[in-house]
Amino acid sequence: MKITILIPFYNEEEMIEKTHQVLSKELKTMVEFEFELLYVNDGSTDHTLELMRKIAEQDERVKYLSFSRNFGKEAGMLAGFDHASGEAVIIMDGDLQNPPYLIKEMIAKYQEGYDVVNAKRSRDGERKTTSFFAKIFYKVANTMMDVELTDGVSDFRLLSRPAINAITSLREYNRFSKGLFSWIGFKETVIEYENELRQAGQTKWSFKKSLNYALDGILSFSNHPLRMIFGLGLTCIAIAGLYIIWLLFNYFSDPSQAVSGYFTTIFTIVFFGGVQLVSIGVLGEYIGKIFYEVKGRPHYIIEESNIKKGDQE
Repeated sequence: MKITILIPFYNEEEMIEKTHQVLSKELKTMVEFEFELLYVNDGSTDHTLELMRKIAEQDERVKYLSFSRNFGKEAGMLAGFDHASGEAVIIMDGDLQNPPYLIKEMIAKYQEGYDVVNAKRSRDGERKTTSFFAKIFYKVANTMMDVELTDGVSDFRLLSRPAINAITSLREYNRFSKGLFSWIGFKETVIEYENELRQAGQTKWSFKKSLNYALDGILSFSNHPLRMIFGLGLTCIAIAGLYIIWLLFNYFSDPSQAVSGYFTTIFTIVFFGGVQLVSIGVLGEYIGKIFYEVKGRPHYIIEESNIKKGDQE
């Protein structure tokens, strides 16, 4: 049985060799399986590609793809799925925060008949702010999205060949793989493990990037924001109607007190102006996604690879 280990790398010159060493050491304990190590260089600007070439020369199991520029982790995973030759694929990060010792357990679950084996980490050692915002995201996402996401389950998982084929058939440009993995269905299970801290280098996920990724996920799998705007519009109309009734009541009760106020005027303008801007912004996000989808541009461009035609068969 052949298993593909897929790892996207972006500016990981401090970790790529160590990751390969630790991974290779772990794979030596599983001689009953054949492994393909598929490394994707996501347009790194440091020496990641040079080190990747060196590793590939020393280890014939290593296949690599190098993008012409940085296309993002989603594109890196999709490229790996497109080029993986194993009957199952295990996705890992290149910073050893996804422990290789779980590979054996993942394969065991796969042999039990599971198509998707998810690895769920604890949040021990994480910054409190990171954990706080993550919990908020999962609560909001599971309320609004059409799929169910589990807190602590990242992209670290095993996917069977049928699951991979299902994922690669979904060629949408705005990709949110966590949602796609859940959307395709298939029989799945979860393995829990203790959180591992990065050993070197810096995380590539800033708060801004994480926030944008979360918003992309919600907008890609839900039309609830549009319905919320509709509900907000109805609420504003109701408030405005009640306000007019209150003004008329005051006018007929005591006309001498019916003086238009500066505060109420400014409040009304700012409130409804804000509602309009928010509504236009949410609509713009959806239109922007349509704009990217209809272009039909490729998800990635491969500049260099050591995968020869026929290696995937």
